[in-house]
This record gives sequence, C-alpha cells and structure tokens, in this order.
Amino acid sequence: MGHDHDHALHSSNVSRKLVLSTAATMLFVVVQLVAGLAANSLALIGDALHNFTDGLALILALVAVRLERRQPTDTKSYGYHRAGILAAFVNSAILVALTIYLFTEAASRFKSPQPVNSTAMILVAAIGIALNAAITFSLRREGRSDVNVRAAVVHMMSDTLSSAGIIVAAILIRTTGMLQWDAVISIMIGFLILWSSWGILRETFNLLLEGTPRGIDPDAVARSVSGIEGVQGVHHLHIWALGASRPALSCHIMVGDVPVKNTSKLLDEVNAMLLREHHISHTTIQFEFASCAADDPYCVPYSARE
Repeated sequence: MGHDHDHALHSSNVSRKLVLSTAATMLFVVVQLVAGLAANSLALIGDALHNFTDGLALILALVAVRLERRQPTDTKSYGYHRAGILAAFVNSAILVALTIYLFTEAASRFKSPQPVNSTAMILVAAIGIALNAAITFSLRREGRSDVNVRAAVVHMMSDTLSSAGIIVAAILIRTTGMLQWDAVISIMIGFLILWSSWGILRETFNLLLEGTPRGIDPDAVARSVSGIEGVQGVHHLHIWALGASRPALSCHIMVGDVPVKNTSKLLDEVNAMLLREHHISHTTIQFEFASCAADDPYCVPYSARE
C-alpha cells in the first residue's frame, strides 16, 4: 500500500510539472517561430520545430503518466505501466527524424546562405535557454528513475544546447560576416540532438523487446539468489520491465527434497533480498523439489561458478 501511495504521489507531481512545462513550451514555440521567420534564421526556425516536438514529447509523457495510473483489467492484467516506455520510444524516434530534417535543410542553406537578423537570434535564444533549463531542472529527479520522463528531459536539455548554439552562430555571423555559420551551427545542433536521443531510443527498444532493464545484471541477481541458504540452483531466470521503473523477475529455484511448507520462509527471504539489493518487487518464483544434476550447467549454483 505504501509503495502504491508513493507511486501515486510521484505520478501526481510529475503530471503537474508536465502540464506547466507543456504550456510554457508551446507559448515559446509561437514566439520563436515568428522571430525565426522575421530574422530569416534557419537555426531559429529549426529550434522552433525542435521546441514544438518538445511540446509533443511533454504531452506524450503526460498521457503516459496518466495512463500508468489506470488499474489492471481482465485483458490488461499488468495495467498500463508500459505506456511510459512506448512514449519514450516514440519521443526519441521523433528526435531522430527531426535531426535528419535539420541536416537536409542545413545542407541546402550552406550552399545558398541567406541574410539573418543576429540580434533577434540572440534575444530569442537567450529566452529559450532560460525556459528549457528551468524545465530540465524541475524534472531531473523524476527522470532518474523513469525512462518516460527522462526522454522528455533529454528533449528539453538538447533544446537548451540548441539555443546556446544559436547564440554562438549569431555572434560568429556578426564577427566574421559569414552567413554559413547559421547552417554550420544547425548541423552541430543536429548531432547533439542525435547523440542525446540515441541512448533513450536504444534503452526503450531493449525494454519493448523484454530485455533486461538498465542497471540490472542478471548474473549478479542469480548469484544473490543462489547465495541464500537452502537454494541449490537457479535457472530459467528472466528479468524484464513491466513499466518505466517497474522491473519484474521470474525464475526456477532448485531446493532439493524438502517439504513444501519449508519454502514459504525461503520465498520471503528471496523476495526481500531482491527488493533490497536489486529493487525488484514483482516476482514469479517456482520451486523445483529436486537436486541439481552435476552435469547441468544451467542448474549449478551461481555462487559455485568460477
């Protein structure tokens, strides 16, 4: 009950922050797009589009957070916890697509540079740095444990870097007179966006394929289980994620020829250890009342392996 209460409180706090962040971001998109068109700056227009995807990312993250609150049903026995992983995957994929578009436009602008209003670029980008940095800072703690929120944070953090790049471009244009700096900085911004989004895309793809969540070592988990007195071997070990921060585990534990009633205390010990040492609270454990065969590599206790 305490865990569910804490999760509900966490979800409520995140929702409130995401609503405020979305409203501020969408308002700034309008300002930045108008300024970018007026200044004829590809960097500003590209950043406005990036900010727009940030707004979509925040909305998607908000929808996922609220979906995760829904109770399980007969057809959705695990609930909607994986909505956050799916939202993070879509968000990072959008960033990659945006980067490709930005590279294409920057290449065209580099060949045919156009005059820009560097003063407008600096002023609008400075506002963008303040806004995106504030949103990134407000969501940083939630992003450490929730890949959905972390994807939104990456959006905002990369846009903070983009705004800084725009200021650099404007200063270089002023000092050198070379209009190509607008396109050059746009390309550099694109690489930053690609770098920041790739890790999220890879992590969420792994989780959607039922891969082991980041930060959990299956061998270390198996050694911990096999180190408990009464456990003779561990096999058929699977670790995946029900949601963005809800790892789950299933395994078979060999206990030898012991009475069934003796496994209740052992099960409690295993679950307590998994929660304490590996932060895994959802488990499905099957006891096998047989001893390990000496020649079975999947049954030999992990603690006895070299």
